[in-house]
Amino acid sequence: MLMLQAQASTLLVIDFQGRLTPAIDGADAAIANAQRLVRGAHVLDVPTLYTEQYPKGLGHMVPELAPPADALIEKTTFDSTRAPGFLDRLPETHALVVTGCEAHICVLQTVLGLIEAGRRVFVVADAIGARRPESKRFALQRMGRAGAVLVTTEMVLFEWVRDARHPRFKEISALVK
Repeated sequence: MLMLQAQASTLLVIDFQGRLTPAIDGADAAIANAQRLVRGAHVLDVPTLYTEQYPKGLGHMVPELAPPADALIEKTTFDSTRAPGFLDRLPETHALVVTGCEAHICVLQTVLGLIEAGRRVFVVADAIGARRPESKRFALQRMGRAGAVLVTTEMVLFEWVRDARHPRFKEISALVK
């Protein structure tokens, strides 16, 4: 399937952590878009899984994206697919919608790991960040060449509802105004 469906998607929020995000170029915009995705996922009952990279050193998820404890995986591997239990938490048939930091490290390695595992991956380009713009640019190019579909926050939200008559359309539409 080329288009996203809410009932067949899982949102992944990778490493938007308190001690990391101040160094991220355009962090406020990336976090705001990730927050829109999290809120949209909540409205549409899309499962969401969060990761934190070495929280003892990088802190916990930023408050805007604070995950429920049962939806959080702590890790030390850059590729989340190598963290114990991560792949087991992802429904096999779901498309994986990815947001997070840093684009060229944990996001890239996780996306490559997911593709290697045979998963369909959608990377939300305006909801990922890196310390340097060129790192984000080259990471997006590499993920796209590897088979990830590059999308934007609005693309995801409106594909999830698909129709202005959707019962939750107004709630989703309000997220992007």
